[in-house]
Amino acid sequence: MRKRIFWLLPDLPSARRTMDDLLLARIENRHIHFVARDGTDMTGLHEANLFQTSDIVHAAEMGLMVGGAVGIVAGVVVAMFPIVSDTPQWGLVGVLAVLGAVFGAWASSMIGSSAPNSRLRAFERDIEDGKFLLMVDVPRGRVEEVEALLRTTHPEARFGGLDPAVPAFP
Repeated sequence: MRKRIFWLLPDLPSARRTMDDLLLARIENRHIHFVARDGTDMTGLHEANLFQTSDIVHAAEMGLMVGGAVGIVAGVVVAMFPIVSDTPQWGLVGVLAVLGAVFGAWASSMIGSSAPNSRLRAFERDIEDGKFLLMVDVPRGRVEEVEALLRTTHPEARFGGLDPAVPAFP
């Protein structure tokens, strides 16, 4: 299990040095993500992707739950009033629950992909002012170590918080 640490960095050289320091501390490149204003040169940095910058994961989770619940209700209604035979078709409950969950996850993830990540709203003004947001996902046991490393080697950086809910993927 990992936790996500947020840091604000003032400029590109500072962001590159931070990236190098994290790599030297054996944090894998795939766990380091940078967000900057649109059109900013991010050469040498691992740019955050759609999963980190949008609400796609949260939306898919919600759609999965709501779609599954709607599928269960629809399955019970259809099973109670059989069309094909005289006996209730309880197998339809499971089928419609799965179909509803899949459809709900798909439809809401399409909506969530266009919505900005709600966790990043606190950093919007700083990003628009030209700062770089660093999101680094570290194992729970290394959180203090990485925070201490960044505090001592990058006094120009500002701690932005800790997010305890990092998805297991990506």
